[in-house]
Amino acid sequence: MTTEEPIRMPQMGESIAEGTLVKWHKKVGDKVSRDETLFEISTDKVDTEVPSPRDGYILRILVKEGETVPVHTVVCLLGGSQPAQSTVAAPTPAVPLAEPAPARESVSTAAPAAQTAAPGGRESAEDRLREKSSPLVRRLAAEHGIVITSVAGSGTGGRVTKEDILRHITEKPSGAASSFEDDRIEPMTVMRQRIAEHMVASRRTAAHVSTIFEVDLTEVRKSKDSLSPGFAEKHGVKLTYLPFVLSAVSKALRKHPKLNASIEGKSIRYHGEVNLGIAVALDDGLIVPVVRRADRLDLEGLARAVGDLAQRARSKQLKPEEVQGGTFTVTNPGVFGSLIGTPIISQPQVAILCLGAVTKRPVVLEETDAIAIRSMAYLSLSFDHRLIDGAVADRFMAELKTLLETPTV
Repeated sequence: MTTEEPIRMPQMGESIAEGTLVKWHKKVGDKVSRDETLFEISTDKVDTEVPSPRDGYILRILVKEGETVPVHTVVCLLGGSQPAQSTVAAPTPAVPLAEPAPARESVSTAAPAAQTAAPGGRESAEDRLREKSSPLVRRLAAEHGIVITSVAGSGTGGRVTKEDILRHITEKPSGAASSFEDDRIEPMTVMRQRIAEHMVASRRTAAHVSTIFEVDLTEVRKSKDSLSPGFAEKHGVKLTYLPFVLSAVSKALRKHPKLNASIEGKSIRYHGEVNLGIAVALDDGLIVPVVRRADRLDLEGLARAVGDLAQRARSKQLKPEEVQGGTFTVTNPGVFGSLIGTPIISQPQVAILCLGAVTKRPVVLEETDAIAIRSMAYLSLSFDHRLIDGAVADRFMAELKTLLETPTV
């Protein structure tokens, strides 16, 4: 008899209550090796591949591609020998066989009315919310002003899932749209849905303001050019402008701690660590892995950290903790030629820096009034005016400008 081992939806972080199965790499009857990728998942924090815990065969697939289920739900069954042909040919129902989750993450199904009725025989709205949704779903609904009981639930026992809420949002009328014969309509990917959700939530939360500084990176370019020969061979990554910027940002944040903080109700949390989020562009969106304790790394350490995180982000090999705990974010659209950007803040942070393209252009030198060709770039800072005033933001940027125009590396 074949021993069946359940493979469950992993919990990618303490606050994660559910995940979306994005893609199956195997089908029923396929042989798999230990550590070989079984499927890909997407959560609120990270997209990742889930490997097989041992050698075996796929006996049954219980969760379909695109389906969102609670953590610990059984997504497939793994066996030691190939299933019979009848088993392989049989349809694979998407029935989540979930083990009980810890109390803080439990997602209840709808209970009989006799057990859920409020005093007087009527079911309260609060009870219905608890019965039909997870904490994540309730938070998402609240951000978009959606009454959960008005949404049809596709989950077990009528539970309203994250996908139900996102579908409700996208189908909600938002004004007349023109349509044409050659139009193509396709559903958003899970990543694009998540980015849309986070960007809208951030704009609603923070009072966004931007300030832009022009910075002379000629001396940084000279340092980069002098260090570049042999750098990739020695450190395994090409040296770019970004590590120089990260080094300067780390130092400036230590002098201006309001930008390395977050708002918690009516309190301010000043972070003891400088953990820099680095926006990495993917095929259908972006992800922001975090360089932890960036202020403790030298230039080579920053270059290696950024290169490693970017490579593993693009190959979906990031760990949950590597996209959490950021205290300030840097985005670098200059690599695509963008000169200036005003990015949206990554919550719960209070600021994000944008590095534009480094271009050579004629500049009037203040000391001599002579005209010289310099390597110039625009740095723009989006900040949360609830905490950071314009003067504070500009002092931070002035400090950053000084550090970059007179590098010590």
